[in-house]
Amino acid sequence: MSEQTTAELLVRCLEAHEVEFVFGIPGAKIDKVFDALEDSPIRVILCRHEQNAAFMAAAYGRQTGKPGVVLVTSGPGVANLATGLLTATTEGDPIVALGGNVPQNMKFKESHQNTDNAKLLECVTKSSIEVTAPEVVPESLANAFRLATAPRAGACFISLPQNIMLADASHLGSYTAPPITFGRARSSVLADASRRLSDAKSPILLLGEEASRPENLAAINSFLEKHPIPAINTYQAAGVISQENMHCFYGRAGLFRNQPADRVLNQSDLVICVGFNPVEYDPEIWNADISKEILHIDYTCANVHSQYRPECELLGEIKTNLGLLTEGTDPVKAPSYPDIQRELFSIVEGAGNKTGRPGTIHPLRFVHELSQILDDDTVVCCDIGSVYMWLARYLFSHRPHQILFSNGQQTLGVGLPWGMATKLAYPDKKVISISGDGGFLFSAMELETAVREGLQFTHIVWRDGSYDMVKEQQVMKYHREASVELGKVDLRSFAEAFGAKGFQIDDPEQILPTLIEARGVAGPTLINVEIDYSDNQQLFTDAHHEDVGN
Repeated sequence: MSEQTTAELLVRCLEAHEVEFVFGIPGAKIDKVFDALEDSPIRVILCRHEQNAAFMAAAYGRQTGKPGVVLVTSGPGVANLATGLLTATTEGDPIVALGGNVPQNMKFKESHQNTDNAKLLECVTKSSIEVTAPEVVPESLANAFRLATAPRAGACFISLPQNIMLADASHLGSYTAPPITFGRARSSVLADASRRLSDAKSPILLLGEEASRPENLAAINSFLEKHPIPAINTYQAAGVISQENMHCFYGRAGLFRNQPADRVLNQSDLVICVGFNPVEYDPEIWNADISKEILHIDYTCANVHSQYRPECELLGEIKTNLGLLTEGTDPVKAPSYPDIQRELFSIVEGAGNKTGRPGTIHPLRFVHELSQILDDDTVVCCDIGSVYMWLARYLFSHRPHQILFSNGQQTLGVGLPWGMATKLAYPDKKVISISGDGGFLFSAMELETAVREGLQFTHIVWRDGSYDMVKEQQVMKYHREASVELGKVDLRSFAEAFGAKGFQIDDPEQILPTLIEARGVAGPTLINVEIDYSDNQQLFTDAHHEDVGN
């Protein structure tokens, strides 16, 4: 048998796990792995910053359900992963992250790029380990891929000392582990859940991030068909409710308790939380008075808060337990709120008439025009900022993961890397990523990566020259702004400097034609939109109606 280094074994393990892409940046302590990848069908996406490589891996994981893989060198290479891995772990996106390290005989010495990698990333991952021998590599990879996808999904990190990667591993082979599976809840607990649903006067369905797993869609919509109670979702559960069940839909909830969804949630006596993670919408906001009974349906038990104390938990496979609850309960009737629902839909339907100040675009008008091209083959990846709040509230979808939001950490800069990874995962999809001008420049250097890789997608920047989401809250709290104004960047020229095609929109009539024209360009395109944020205070300070809790 020809000699096989541990680095080559590692690559064989990645192949066994059917890895398509590795996102990363090379360096001396990990160069043997990159060298081994040259002889592999795995495609390396060379990035401009490790944080963006992690963002790309996370988006690939969210879109496909398979862990995205990121590979970086030692020291700052590993440290730069922290924000991306934290975001992924908080928001349920599977990643397997690999980082080089100094040889083991240098571990306790002052040495170039010497870092305790595993300890550094321990608090931002589900698992963070360092391999100590070639024999550990196959089992470490098998466990990482398995754990990364197990609910709640997240990031797993493996540190790879340089001497281990260079060691002989001719006697070792790759293997995989079966996925973690879940069963059904006990019959007595199902009976209790059914009784609570039947006895509730005004139940509501609150759908969270785990509800958006494709395998759960049929069960959720079957539940609503038999029990047409009001349904709302968090931003990460966008698209879970089908077109046929939109009569049950009262919008999305999150961040600020001032939406139509909140008015319905406030009147409920039983909240059926399906795949809900409290990080998506703090129970301290929507259940401050602890007045609501909570039925928790998830793969794992709830992390109990003072304001999130489930009276009943259906634990195990969501689709199975929700299906059993659906069939085991006589049809439930619940109040409907046509005035509230009409209010939500009237905002969306009237968006096409919105006008901004001369030379600018009103956010709702842009959302309206964007919705005109949002077909089943289009994916929108949204960054954080005021743009996120407008799209999360008013851009509707009927497919999960058609609109991507960073909801747990609300991490600036994800939009462009997410769009790139989505295009790599689904090359036949039409991909649009979108950010504010603040968030865009967190990751704008990856535009060169997109050009180099020949990715055909469109990135849109809403430009107002500030960190607006922060500014609006400052003004609301302190009646003045502080350290939020940015300089102007010629984004059209910026795009063209990287080899991309740039566009400018400063008139509402330009929106749809420009979006269509951008789609016809062979490579990446960048559209600068002069946005009018003069109505943004309503995102934060809409007066609560009388039926919202006091």
